[in-house]
Amino acid sequence: MRPAVLVLIAIIAAAIGWLATAATNRFSMPTPVLPVSALVTMGVIAVLTLIMGIRVLRWRNGKKKNLLNPILAARTLILAQACAYAGTLLLGWHAGISFDLLRVGTLRSGEGILWNAVLMGGGGVVMVIVGLVVERFCRIPPEDLEGGAPGPETRRGEAKGEGEYAYRGD
Repeated sequence: MRPAVLVLIAIIAAAIGWLATAATNRFSMPTPVLPVSALVTMGVIAVLTLIMGIRVLRWRNGKKKNLLNPILAARTLILAQACAYAGTLLLGWHAGISFDLLRVGTLRSGEGILWNAVLMGGGGVVMVIVGLVVERFCRIPPEDLEGGAPGPETRRGEAKGEGEYAYRGD
């Protein structure tokens, strides 16, 4: 993922969040901010992503003797990217809401909503960081790309015919 794309998404989401807040305030509707209880869901997603990423990292660094399922690794990568994108959207949306609430000031009874939006934006930052870190965990080591030294111990076992796909050394 490119950080510039994430920044662009956050800016667009902030603009849309600001416009939505301005529109809801104009028509005396509630501010469109997620409740604090959504932080629990965001935390569970971030922790699950991190756990799956650590499994891939441990295998990549050769600390596991089991063969890593390539589908699991691909799903971990996709989950990490989805976590970063979702965090970016949540951060941008709630940054736009916070900007509008700060612009208006705390003259109305929206101070609790402002803290709620700030907390949700912080949760979005955590999701972005976890997504980017886990995406780095899923990178292929340079020696695998160059065809040099073999990776973890399990790959050497495959060459001897012990793995699921046996290698014939004719």
